[in-house]
Amino acid sequence: MQYDPIKKTLGKVFNKTPFLRISFYKLLDLLLLRAWHVRKEIRNWAGKTQPGQGKTKRYILDAGSGFGQYTYLLTGLSTSWFVDAVDVKDEQIADCNAFFTRIGRENVLFEKADLTQFTMPDRFDLILSVDVMEHIGDDGAVFRNFYDSLTQHGMLLISTPSDQGGSDVHDHEEGGSFIDEHVRDGYNILEIQEKLKHAGFSKTEARYTYGTPGKIAWRLSMKYPVLMLNTTKLFFILLPFYYLLTFPVAFCCNWLDLKMTHKTGTGLIVKAWK
Repeated sequence: MQYDPIKKTLGKVFNKTPFLRISFYKLLDLLLLRAWHVRKEIRNWAGKTQPGQGKTKRYILDAGSGFGQYTYLLTGLSTSWFVDAVDVKDEQIADCNAFFTRIGRENVLFEKADLTQFTMPDRFDLILSVDVMEHIGDDGAVFRNFYDSLTQHGMLLISTPSDQGGSDVHDHEEGGSFIDEHVRDGYNILEIQEKLKHAGFSKTEARYTYGTPGKIAWRLSMKYPVLMLNTTKLFFILLPFYYLLTFPVAFCCNWLDLKMTHKTGTGLIVKAWK
């Protein structure tokens, strides 16, 4: 499945003006269930009294920042949060630096970095990694770098597919992921916690996301539109009408998935503390 070209095409369309780009961020926040879960966890983290809370700033790493969706969220929640946003793609870094400068967000810096080699000892109060670890083969090196880069009692927050069929991998005819760029199908919920403990983390928590309602929402909001766009780009014209019909159902399913506790699911939210 050619997912990356679709992202690039949409990015070009919505990157024409700051208003369109911000609208695209907000649209993704509504459509993508992982954004619902990530926002919930960030607000929970921000609302808790933490060691070091008296510091004038909190430092956050957006590890694998991509198009800047979550960096935009983080920098907008508090001006006292400074975000280091890193990605491996030069064009993403240049584009995001230009955009965030244009909208006057001064509490962020985008830099190119390979997470298997990137470390800033004892700097970050929070490290956010959304849909990144499934793309990296040497995850052990990344987890060790995350541990080293956190302040004492700092938290790592990961959103990633599980091994229970994330991205419909178990339904794909060739046996691979619906999204081509993945190097692993997903994490076992116990496996990823053991890897984090092996990297040095003292405490871990993990829960399933994308239970039954979440899987319905994902197919409606992501899978079927991408399949149709891969068939013909003419579907771009029909896309607003498609979402007009399907969005109410997807929205309700996202809300249910956020509120429910799932015995299994195709996504994981994982937290770890130094």
